Amino acid sequence: MRILIAEDDQVLADGLCRSMRQSGYAIDHVASGRDADSALSLHEYDLLILDLGLPHLPGIDVLKRLRSRNSPLPVLILTAADSVEQRVRALDLGADDFMAKPFALTELEARVRALVRRSMGATTAFLRHGPLSFDQVGRSARINEQPLDLSARETGLLEILLQRAGRMVSKEQIVSHLCEWGEEVSHNAVEVYMHRLRRKLEGGGVRIVTVRGLGYCLERPAESGAVT
Repeated sequence: MRILIAEDDQVLADGLCRSMRQSGYAIDHVASGRDADSALSLHEYDLLILDLGLPHLPGIDVLKRLRSRNSPLPVLILTAADSVEQRVRALDLGADDFMAKPFALTELEARVRALVRRSMGATTAFLRHGPLSFDQVGRSARINEQPLDLSARETGLLEILLQRAGRMVSKEQIVSHLCEWGEEVSHNAVEVYMHRLRRKLEGGGVRIVTVRGLGYCLERPAESGAVT
């Protein structure tokens, strides 16, 4: 999934970006509140990691502006000042979670996974779809209890389809969620990734339906007879 990190401490930001990318997320980073507000207005994200002490525009104001646009985006607050009053204010303004610096990366990653699951309506780290299961922590998939050999792109693509099983996902949505700034992924490339993923799934009885001009849909296990 795609995460925006708004953090002006470059050393901390580099560590967060590296850790999140190793976990399979697409990461964009900004170092000011003004740039964070602009990125949130222009791009679609699955999570915001927001430092309150940002220059140019305080993190709390970035949060206010985000919620004023009625965005349901999950927000994890980071701050060096761990006061009860600050936590209460951030939570009242619409933050979903709160971590004080310094913190353990492993705990932050666990909180990120929990927030993303909650936003998608999932209660566990495992996504299941008929004979298909996907471990969002281990970034691995199995079909009929047999492991699937997937590339990083195929893994990300499968996660997007599973989180929206039964619903149409456009190529624009796929590119938006899979790619960071500066990455060039064409619609033709999406078709190639989808073709490879489809071949690996259909042997186990899981189908990806294509609707021309609209996008792709992971067929519900009980459905049959859909046109591809």
